[in-house]
Amino acid sequence: MWSLVASERPRGVFSRQLILGDTLDTGKIKASYDQGVLTLRIPVAEQAKPRKIEIHTQQDAMQQIGT
Repeated sequence: MWSLVASERPRGVFSRQLILGDTLDTGKIKASYDQGVLTLRIPVAEQAKPRKIEIHTQQDAMQQIGT
């Protein structure tokens, strides 16, 4: 997980625009504001997470050894 810290003006109105990649689940963004700190939590999309793929070969059946 990474953090980005940005310092803005101490008073007044301002805005910030972020461009997010396709690997984030923007439908599940959560934001909180506490003591002047805005925290955004943006989860990684399921399709972007690493996954295991099982590989079968024809040799799998031939590797049984009888005793």
